[in-house]
Amino acid sequence: MKFIHTADWHLGKLVHGVYMTEDQRFLLGQFVHLVEEEKPDAVIIAGDLYDRSVPPTDAVELLDDILFQINVELKVPIVAISGNHDSAERLSFGSAWYRHSQFYLTGKLEKEIRPVHINGVNFYQVPFAEPGIVRHLLADDSIHTHQDAMKAIIGNIEQTLNVNEPNVFVGHAFVLGGTTSDSERTLSVGGSGCVSADLFDAFSYTGLGHLHSPQAIRHNTVKYSGSLLKYSFSEAKQNKSVSIIEMDEKGQFDLRYRSLTPKRDMREMEGYMEELLDPQYYEEEKRDDYLKITLLDEGALLDPMGKLRQVYPNVLHLEKKIHVTDMKEKQQIGLFQDEKKSELELFEQFYTDMTTLEFTDDKRKVMSEVIGKVLKEDVAK
Repeated sequence: MKFIHTADWHLGKLVHGVYMTEDQRFLLGQFVHLVEEEKPDAVIIAGDLYDRSVPPTDAVELLDDILFQINVELKVPIVAISGNHDSAERLSFGSAWYRHSQFYLTGKLEKEIRPVHINGVNFYQVPFAEPGIVRHLLADDSIHTHQDAMKAIIGNIEQTLNVNEPNVFVGHAFVLGGTTSDSERTLSVGGSGCVSADLFDAFSYTGLGHLHSPQAIRHNTVKYSGSLLKYSFSEAKQNKSVSIIEMDEKGQFDLRYRSLTPKRDMREMEGYMEELLDPQYYEEEKRDDYLKITLLDEGALLDPMGKLRQVYPNVLHLEKKIHVTDMKEKQQIGLFQDEKKSELELFEQFYTDMTTLEFTDDKRKVMSEVIGKVLKEDVAK
């Protein structure tokens, strides 16, 4: 069977003050044509259909239009889940009767996860859920991290998993070792938001959402589709695509990528103001792209953004290279200075940075005693 893996549409996304809905509509129109051309047995959407829990009206209308074209007009089954940006409750609306047209949408995690059977393949839908929700749902007080939660969920699935048939996991998670970008929302503080790839060993293919690059992780069976569009300049060099998977009856599969062409690319430019405003230079450029421009000029400039936008109307971010260099040097100097400070001095700096209160002599005395005690214990060990 053949299925298309996509995720992270983020409909209603706001990037540097610009709503991306027009660009998303343009690209999703291409996606519908791709589905019509490929004639897959299913389309899986691994979360983050919307960019926020309460999306703008035009984003809701766009999703409704695109899913109708794929599922009703083209009669292609859809297997979709909610991501960490979506509202699980809102996406769950209507899911019971959607199934009659083979639109399988799971917003809220369920205790018992029954697979969707399409052309001999079992699709297991696991929407994003915080560890606390999974702990309550499964009545398991040992669940504290996303790793704990995913391990428990998959453990339940494996109790009834048919190992003689191809099984596909559709989820939304941050796999340990994955490459991130600035537009992805952190799932948890520290490493507690990560899950290990070996949890998915029981599945022929694991189609994930959350990380925005299809090359976010290198694994034989655990794959990200990446986002359809670039949503931050940290993604400027990424090649966006959708994944086409053709799987046999034993679960072995071939994967290829199909790229879509955005209405406007998101990219970075660097140069001197005079050079960037020279017609001989910009006539070779696609000037309506979303741009981050780094100026090499050192002196003061009069209204650089206004002048640049007369030629490049979608400049979203402007900076001077000398300012960026100065900031990096200041950070390095600050780190070097911090290395020479005592533990008490570092805490005092932290205290004054985080509060508006004075670090009094009494507080200094208390912290000095606490730090001294801790240091003595470390030496004793």
